[in-house]
Amino acid sequence: MPDPLTQVIRILRPRAVVSKGISGAGRWAVRYGAFGEPGFCAVTEGHCRLAVEGEAEVLLEAGDFVLLPATPAFTMSGLDPAPAVRIDPRSAPPPDREVRYGRQDGPPDMRQFGGWFAFASPDAGLLVALLPRMIHIRGVPRLSQLVHLLGAEAAREEIGRDLILERLVEILLIEALRAAPAGQAQPGLLRGLADPRIAPALRCMHDQIQRSWTVAALAREAGLSRSAFFDRFTRLVGVRPMEYLLSWRMAVAKTMLRGSGLPLDEVASRIGYGSASTFSTAFSRHVGLPPGRFVKLSERQGDTAQAARVWS
Repeated sequence: MPDPLTQVIRILRPRAVVSKGISGAGRWAVRYGAFGEPGFCAVTEGHCRLAVEGEAEVLLEAGDFVLLPATPAFTMSGLDPAPAVRIDPRSAPPPDREVRYGRQDGPPDMRQFGGWFAFASPDAGLLVALLPRMIHIRGVPRLSQLVHLLGAEAAREEIGRDLILERLVEILLIEALRAAPAGQAQPGLLRGLADPRIAPALRCMHDQIQRSWTVAALAREAGLSRSAFFDRFTRLVGVRPMEYLLSWRMAVAKTMLRGSGLPLDEVASRIGYGSASTFSTAFSRHVGLPPGRFVKLSERQGDTAQAARVWS
C-alpha cells in the first residue's frame, strides 16, 4: 500500500500551471499578495532574502529550494534594503522570458527558477492545512533538477506535455515533503509521520480505512494508553484522531463519487460505513450537500472545465 503522504498527494491531484525564471541585481524588492495556490522556487545563483508572512525571514542561497503549499503573502528582495514593488499574483500575466528585478543591465546577483501549480481536488484546503506552511530545503540538488525539468517541459508544445507536467509536479511534491525537516515543522501530517508512535496509527487509518476504528484501537496500534495517544496525536498532527479519520474518509469518498461509478452502498462500505444512509448523513454534514448532489455538481464542473479546454 502507498504511504499516507503519497495517498494525500494523489487525492490533491496537483497539476502544473506556470513556471518562470527570475533574476535580480542591485537594490530590489517585490511584495507578492497572498495567492493560496502552491508556489515553489529553486535558487540557482547568488543570494536573496525571503520573508513569508507569519514566518521568520530566511536568506536563500544557490541550491536552496522553497515550497509554499498555500502561498501566503511574501516579500523577496536583494541583500540591500529597497522599497518593495507590489505584485498581484492573480492579475500578473505569465512571463514569456526571464523576469528581472532591480538593475536591468549587467550580470545578476541572484537567479532562480520557480512558479506555481494548482490542486484539482476540492479538498485541497483541508489537506494542505496538514502540511507545513513553508518548506525550506538546503543541499538537495535533486529538487533543483526537478524544477528545471518542469520548466523545460512547460516550455514545450508537444503531445503528452500536460501528463508529464502532472507527474513531474507529483514527484517534486513528494521529494520536497520527504526532504523537509519534519521535526521542525508545525503540527501536521509530516510531524505525525515522523513520530514512531503516531506514524503506525496514521498508516492504519490510511491502509485500513474501512475498519471501524476507535481512539482506543488506534492507541493500541501506537503502543500508548488512550489518553496519551489522543494528546500526542492532537499535538503533533494538529487535529484530533477521529477528526483526521473523518476528513480522510470524506476526501477518499469524494474521489470515489467523482470518478468510480460505484453505487453509494459500495462507497460507504469501502470507507468504513455500515450503510448508505449512515454514510449519506455523515457526508452531508461534512460536505454541506448529499452525495447525489455532490456527484451532479462535480459532473457539471467537469463538463465546464472540459469545454474550456476544448475552446481555449
